[in-house]
Amino acid sequence: MLDSQMSVVEPETFRDAMSSLASGVAVVTAAGLEGGPCGLLVSSLCSYSATPPSVLLAIDRRSRSCTPLLAAEEFGIHLLHAGQGAAAAAFASRAGHKFAGQQWSWDGPVPRLADALVYLRCLRARVVEHGDHAVLIGDVTRCEAAPGEPLVYFRRALDWQLTAPDRP
Repeated sequence: MLDSQMSVVEPETFRDAMSSLASGVAVVTAAGLEGGPCGLLVSSLCSYSATPPSVLLAIDRRSRSCTPLLAAEEFGIHLLHAGQGAAAAAFASRAGHKFAGQQWSWDGPVPRLADALVYLRCLRARVVEHGDHAVLIGDVTRCEAAPGEPLVYFRRALDWQLTAPDRP
């Protein structure tokens, strides 16, 4: 319970402040309730545990993909590389079929996008409901990484890119 002396931060003020936190972006995919693929773009994603290897991500419960993602036993996480801005925009949109125009295939029950910087296949471990989001924790059962630079979300834009320094 909030102390009566504390003020509540307005959601827009909070979103503005958090837009200064740079983050990678990922497309999360799963089989939809009707068997086809579903997916969405997330920026709230982090490694959660090394033993077992697991990730934690937040999904807006208003998203059409929320229910099938939370119901799926397995899901995929695709960390996008700097050249995948169009894919990020497609999965961030409210378009009916976000996979149209994407190169993808089935990895067992998980829709897998081609050419992601990192692909993680995960087994749902836990779901926690909080506020307008659901927190999904997944145990990583497959991990594949390719060389490249990440696509970065910063100040509400998906066009930021990082260039890693050359290292010996």
